[in-house]
Amino acid sequence: MRLQDRVCLITGGAAGIGKATALRFAEEGATVIICDLAEESGQQVAEQSNGKFYRVNVADRQEVQAWVDQVVNEYGRIDVLVNNAGVLRDGLFVKVKDGELVKQMSEADWDLVIDVNLKGTFNCAQAVSPIMINQGGGVILNATSIVGLDGNFGQTNYVATKAGVIGMTKVWARELGRHNIRVNAVAPGFTLTEMVRQMPEKILENMVSHTPLGRMGEPVDIANAYLFLASDEASFISGVVLRVDGAIVVGT
Repeated sequence: MRLQDRVCLITGGAAGIGKATALRFAEEGATVIICDLAEESGQQVAEQSNGKFYRVNVADRQEVQAWVDQVVNEYGRIDVLVNNAGVLRDGLFVKVKDGELVKQMSEADWDLVIDVNLKGTFNCAQAVSPIMINQGGGVILNATSIVGLDGNFGQTNYVATKAGVIGMTKVWARELGRHNIRVNAVAPGFTLTEMVRQMPEKILENMVSHTPLGRMGEPVDIANAYLFLASDEASFISGVVLRVDGAIVVGT
């Protein structure tokens, strides 16, 4: 019961890694509060984790602040924030054929991914930080990715956000450490979420072939990393990017 009686917020908690983290934290005694835009599945996860669900768009600063205020009013504190919410809008940065521009990443796809993955992480962390400072400490965990470290073909927007999250993690670890707030990031490799399972078999096989451990990660593999970093076992770990990737080799 490593998170007994701790109030833990998880963004993007309705599916995938967020869902696995909510369930895993609940097993360890946490009071789990998730947010997402998917209401039906979010409510189901809340019931499974004996927690609570809120519909929140993390890119909307006012919605985030209202959510945090409600949680504090009800529970009196926030011990852990897992910034898991994220979206993908993959596409080539630019494609030229026979000297003519034929395709490029749209401004809309750039803006959406930046707003959710980067600004959303900023919004949530900034909303909970004063609470954690006043209560004497806390833990902020940010979802980055191996592509934020290594880059990846066709993911300019996503990579930019995940590299940015790494940078913010290191800044916040320095700024908030004096307040006993630990800030770390987890960088998953190829992980078998519901969305990934729907990909063509050939693509899945390619992912496995690039992973030396010979399999893709399961959402609970990532959840276990979050659990460790949230627990007192990681009390002297801050400013770290933990790769959970099966020793993956990212290629084009």
